Amino acid sequence: MSSDAHIPNIYIIGPQSTGKTTLVNKLQADLEHRLADTSNDKPQIISEVARTVLAKHKYSAEDIVTSKTRCLELQQLILEAQASSEDEALKTSSWFISDRSGFDPLVYAKRYAAPNAVDLLKELPAWKQVKERMERSLIVVCEAGTPWLMDDGVRLMPGSETEWMQVFHDFCELLDEVGLEYCAVPRTVLDISERAELVWAKWTERRQSLTSGQSDGQ
Repeated sequence: MSSDAHIPNIYIIGPQSTGKTTLVNKLQADLEHRLADTSNDKPQIISEVARTVLAKHKYSAEDIVTSKTRCLELQQLILEAQASSEDEALKTSSWFISDRSGFDPLVYAKRYAAPNAVDLLKELPAWKQVKERMERSLIVVCEAGTPWLMDDGVRLMPGSETEWMQVFHDFCELLDEVGLEYCAVPRTVLDISERAELVWAKWTERRQSLTSGQSDGQ
């Protein structure tokens, strides 16, 4: 098996307006020198999956909080779109960097849809597929409370800073619940280079862990 088999994907996830896309863009810009002395291929970049689904299926962020049924429908569409985007990315590279994950819909379904919504999403083949990938990836949760909260008219906005922080805690609690390892980018780390360095350090650790685990199993 090639060394590429040990390259963990990177998922940058967390509440809205926590700098996820900006961080992914910085990671992408870093790739030239990060991969210069290696034989690794460049990752595919997966971004704006939810925004694309919202536009394609004529949903609004308001639907998430005003209709439990439409919220669940939307989260299922986003989950399936994420799984499909990952499939496409892996056709042309052995790994990817994504600014959200198939796990995110579980968080929003738990908060805004019916009580059994998470269980319904977990039954989907798409969830089983993305969860298996996430188990061998680096999952980075961006903490809420950064100074970048901005309403662009598309994304769901928290009603207060308290709610914003609670969504972050929802991410962490549900990740623990489904058994996925993760690390967090603290809200106090605002410099984009520092945020990226933190991710790359964790990515290197994760890769070494996967490689040693593979070796132990042989």
